[in-house]
Amino acid sequence: MTYTVDMQQKPLVKDFFDPISNTISYVVQDPQSKSCAIIDSVMDIDYAAGRISFEHADEIIKYIKENELKLEWLIETHVHADHLSAAPYIQKQLGGKIGIGEHVKTVQEVFGKVFNAGTEFQRDGSQFDRLFQDGDSYEIGSLKAFAMHTPGHTPACMVHVIGDATFVGDTIFMPDSGTARADFPGGDAETLFESVQKVLSLPDEMRLFMCHDYAPGGREIMFETTVADEKKKNIHVAQGTDKQKFVQMRSERDATLDMPNLIVPSIQVNMRAGDLPDKENNGTVYLKVPVNVL
Repeated sequence: MTYTVDMQQKPLVKDFFDPISNTISYVVQDPQSKSCAIIDSVMDIDYAAGRISFEHADEIIKYIKENELKLEWLIETHVHADHLSAAPYIQKQLGGKIGIGEHVKTVQEVFGKVFNAGTEFQRDGSQFDRLFQDGDSYEIGSLKAFAMHTPGHTPACMVHVIGDATFVGDTIFMPDSGTARADFPGGDAETLFESVQKVLSLPDEMRLFMCHDYAPGGREIMFETTVADEKKKNIHVAQGTDKQKFVQMRSERDATLDMPNLIVPSIQVNMRAGDLPDKENNGTVYLKVPVNVL
């Protein structure tokens, strides 16, 4: 697949940090118009109490309304395992289309079984407005954007390139944090390495925006870097890194990691495009905890 990059287009990027999940959401605006997109929104959850709320999403909505922006897209870089998407909540207030990679269908098939979702849960990606294939393009006002399939962390991971700004999801982190884990169902360390190389083949001056940052060593939260910095400094995949050594490192490291705190509610909600499961016959919504499965 050949990707056409237009570095002359320079979108305006506003970040929103969620300290509970260490997620950075973005509003990406066309500087030539009021059109914008949201990348990886967050719905708040008090897991212990079983309560959801929308403080983080409301902050984004407020920003869009105050700046009189027109929301065209709500992009999910993948089916997140560490936070819940607020896309439907935002869509109801501001419009826009919810988009994710076409391989969400693979994730739905796997986790539909894990959570025994039943036949009422469609596994064809129909909960989303757009299923992106590798290289698919779309527009945000006058901005030209395209999706790059980058599996390895999950089968449905996609990096979104919008002018000189690229939103990498969980494929890669800041240089001092390395790369995402590859041990979730459908993940693969060798595939992840190859996906990272696709990202690092973009122009050196390309801005890269992270979906997460965990502030290693107690430094401040950071979420923007460049392809050049990643190639020079990334502790896992700097230029010249051997694939097999990466696979060994990633596999050994992943074996020591706990499951994300919010993986159980996150997957159930995000595989439904951010919607909760249907109410049961008593009128209550339930999120299941599979025992000794994950």
